[in-house]
Amino acid sequence: MTSNSYTEVLNGSAPVDFSGIPVLDYDHFYDEVTAMLSDERYHCLNYFCYRTEAGLKFICFMADDESGKVRLLSHVKRDDGIPLRSITGQYYAMHIFERAIHESQGVTFEDHPWLKPVRYPHDRTDRLSAIDNYPFFEMEGEELHEVGVGPIHAGVIEPGHFRFICNGERVLHLEMQLGYQHRGVERLFTEMSDGLRRSILAENIAGDTAVGHGLAHAQVIESLAGFVPPASLQAERCIALELERIAVHIGDTAALCGDVAYQLGQVACEALRTMVINTTQLWCGNRFGKGLIRPGGSNYPLNDDVTLEILKVIDEVERRYSNVTDCVYTLPSVLGRFEDIGTVTRRQASAIGTVGMAARACGIPRDTRVTHPFQYYRYIMVTPVILEGGDVLARGMLRALEVKESVKIIHRLIDEWEKSVKETGKPLYDFSFKPGSLAISVTEGWRGEICHVVLTDSRGRIDHYRIKDPSIHNWMALALAVRSQEISDFPVCNKSFNLSYCGHDL
Repeated sequence: MTSNSYTEVLNGSAPVDFSGIPVLDYDHFYDEVTAMLSDERYHCLNYFCYRTEAGLKFICFMADDESGKVRLLSHVKRDDGIPLRSITGQYYAMHIFERAIHESQGVTFEDHPWLKPVRYPHDRTDRLSAIDNYPFFEMEGEELHEVGVGPIHAGVIEPGHFRFICNGERVLHLEMQLGYQHRGVERLFTEMSDGLRRSILAENIAGDTAVGHGLAHAQVIESLAGFVPPASLQAERCIALELERIAVHIGDTAALCGDVAYQLGQVACEALRTMVINTTQLWCGNRFGKGLIRPGGSNYPLNDDVTLEILKVIDEVERRYSNVTDCVYTLPSVLGRFEDIGTVTRRQASAIGTVGMAARACGIPRDTRVTHPFQYYRYIMVTPVILEGGDVLARGMLRALEVKESVKIIHRLIDEWEKSVKETGKPLYDFSFKPGSLAISVTEGWRGEICHVVLTDSRGRIDHYRIKDPSIHNWMALALAVRSQEISDFPVCNKSFNLSYCGHDL
């Protein structure tokens, strides 16, 4: 549907002619977006711009969590050097999008409170803006000191720098500097003409979310091609997504236990995670689900032997994991390190645009499996887990409860798969795309909503590919969580979010 101000689409629906998206003057655009952001039912999925003959064309994707629709709004800016009024000044959730636009295209946003680099792409507008001269926030005071952590870390993780300002052991402020390995992933999608290579690239956007990003990519490609996947394939994809959620949540529980020296919980959860990822390996030959999700079909269609193994393993894992978490979340020594530590309030989480499990742990019912359903989630009941505490304990317990819910979902999906006609064919890598079109795909990865957007040119070739990993919304939640905490609580706060460096560094 198109109004005078926006075009409405559904997640994963047929592509739209982007020339038909209403182009507003900026004041009208500003008023429309801020009016939506004033209502918690709306949040921004993505906002970016690209260069055209008329100037920079901006497209904003506003998700309506009540209707399940996504509103597309646009405006055009000439290369006149005149700054735009910053939306971030009113709604901080937009800060990361405006910062990325400023860095990549040189657009200045007037009254933006934090107009700093995001990723340091090689083709950034200001080449003098370098990782070594990042303008960290500073505070003065004889009793204050700074502590730097990273960019090289003890674990096998991506680089990122954390700068703390402390008064003694108490953290007053934390600022994260990312973008050490700007990988040019979005550009690679436009340069590749081979569908298989694009699929492999998609599942490597964030290594712990191979299924989530792989599915977002397959879905947007199928949308552009007008391909509707059969019910059996849709169910299989959702099963894989829930297995990924279970595996990561249990692995994160292990890490949380390790951060507070509860080794029994750590090793027990590590063993259970291995059972889950080994089941994914049995299915497709890779423990992380790489190779499983492909546009148009699958090289590893589900079969009766695999479904029997999945059901056997998840039931055993749920039983044993419940026993472990009963111990974890009743042990006083653990609760003393989790409860009331790293609290983010619902008001804060809403203001900064938090998504996924980090939002649900603060009482915000944001789960795109429910609000913007995709694949077989359109046909089954999903009950999102919502907790109110917003602390490390809530983020830990939410993982435990989501594992239980994911096990129920997999049982429902396998029941539906068994009743369906098995139509899962081989992957298709030579789709033809509709020219001059825009398609949007959203999936609910284990961290939260993943958004892939593709625009095609007049010949049907991929012209722009934009990716949003949920971590870009949630890094600020970590910064808020550690305020007024002991700096020694940072590791457990950090792990309770487990955000992605590489998913941010596109």
